[in-house]
Amino acid sequence: MCPAPLTIKKERKYNIMAHLQAPLAISTNTLVTIPFLLVFFGLMIYVGFYCRRHATDVNQFVLGGRSVGPWLTAFAFGTSYFSAVICVGYAGQFGWNFGLASTWIGLGNAFIGSLLAWSILGRRTRIMTQAIGSRTMPDFFEKRYDSKRLKIAASVIVFVFLIPYTASLYNGLSGLFNAVFNVPYWAIVIVMAALTGVYVIFGGYMATAINDFIQGIIMLAGIVAVILAVLHDNGGLMEAVKNLSLVPSPYPESAGQAGAFASFFGTQPLYLVVVVLLTSLGTWGLPQMIGKFYSIKNEDSIKKGTVISTIFAIIVAGGCYFLGGFGRLYANNPGIYKDGIVGGVVMNDRIVPTMLANLPAVIIAVVIVLVLSASMSTLSSLALTSSSTLALDVLLPFINRKGKKVDEKKSVLLMRLLIVFFVALSAVIAILKDSIWADSVFIAQMMGISWGALAGAFLAPFLYGLYSKKISKVAVAVCFVFGTGLEIVQLLKSMGVLKITGGFFGFIFTNSLYSGVFAMVGGLVLVPLVSLFTKRFIPKSVDETFTCFDHSVTTDITDSLG
Repeated sequence: MCPAPLTIKKERKYNIMAHLQAPLAISTNTLVTIPFLLVFFGLMIYVGFYCRRHATDVNQFVLGGRSVGPWLTAFAFGTSYFSAVICVGYAGQFGWNFGLASTWIGLGNAFIGSLLAWSILGRRTRIMTQAIGSRTMPDFFEKRYDSKRLKIAASVIVFVFLIPYTASLYNGLSGLFNAVFNVPYWAIVIVMAALTGVYVIFGGYMATAINDFIQGIIMLAGIVAVILAVLHDNGGLMEAVKNLSLVPSPYPESAGQAGAFASFFGTQPLYLVVVVLLTSLGTWGLPQMIGKFYSIKNEDSIKKGTVISTIFAIIVAGGCYFLGGFGRLYANNPGIYKDGIVGGVVMNDRIVPTMLANLPAVIIAVVIVLVLSASMSTLSSLALTSSSTLALDVLLPFINRKGKKVDEKKSVLLMRLLIVFFVALSAVIAILKDSIWADSVFIAQMMGISWGALAGAFLAPFLYGLYSKKISKVAVAVCFVFGTGLEIVQLLKSMGVLKITGGFFGFIFTNSLYSGVFAMVGGLVLVPLVSLFTKRFIPKSVDETFTCFDHSVTTDITDSLG
């Protein structure tokens, strides 16, 4: 439901459809943007080839030799966290729903998703994974809980739910690129997938980390420039906030509340809390995020990385959601609506592009590179995570059981081939979604549900696995079923296969955000509870595993990880 169009003092004559048809505007933007893109693409490919020497064996290719410094790790964590889905889709959607209060989502990402994640998980993850020889999250579950079945189950979950999540990264690119180049969406997807694949295939984790650092700097500078430009376009900060406060709220929770979209808690406080929890706490259970802790160099790097990652998240995530909070000022612009009719169906991916499309050509060029940076950094992380998981946890063990030993070079080659497969498959899904499956509920819902399923299944078993000796393998299996099961039910409900209305379950399955948070919180309760009744399934090797935290070392305090 959308509010009645608001008459704002500053008249907006801009129309995104007219912009798309204006040859002069497109020519100017193209002329300015192409040099930016050529330099950006050239740098990404150069880094990939340069890092070939750091990708000679499995440990180097997947983990960078566990010797990556704080700046590279922190930026890799942040850029994997914030993709075009957040910069364009979520910023537009939640900015439209909550107004300026959507900034709390970015701050939650910074303090819960980054600061607390690094503080609670970083050091212990680095120590235990090296001690038990774990290189992926499914591998961690096998060695920590002494169960190959858990590794296989976790690998299947990663494979099933990371593919649609990866495909969603292309969302948000089409509106911006069409506004500048007027090229088909499939061409944009292919170029982005190919370039990302090249540097990940050649350089592995180090190429990803170095490019993430470069892309992170672009994101930091870009978001600051874009916010300043949009505020200037709206008459400055105070004028923009004043106009936003005049927009009436269409939501029952804040109906009649003056200035709801410019208020401290926004229009829907409970819904806002749910979004903060899912997008922030969820990182604690995502394999592509946790994997960054596996590779960090030493104690000092963890301390510095914690601070760097938090500041990065405050600026990038906080800035994106703050920017999206002004989306309602563009309610009279037909460009944000599905059929170009003001007051119709709002398209979340069009809100931010509409806000930016009439800015100076240089700012448009910065935005294009910013969104590409956000998408390619996350895509590279997901591709590397998916390929390493499938290769190391499924295919190589199967081949070895057949009596065929695979050496390091062939293992790396297998992962490179799998990267090609994952990147190509995600690109195909993204293209089909935009054309053949444009109205498919299944594809759209799968992308939203992926985050909740992965975090719901993995967060509790991983967190407790680092801190408690009393967790049983049965409890971990129950959490896997609980987290993924909830999101599958959510998907079926969204598709209309199941009808769940009213009561407690009706509330839980309101949307994937609610069910995702319930999956994570429920897992945190279920795992220790089930473990109480399944003590005989606690691994016998648990005491030996935890001795990694008891070793005494003689070294400098800044290098206490050894």
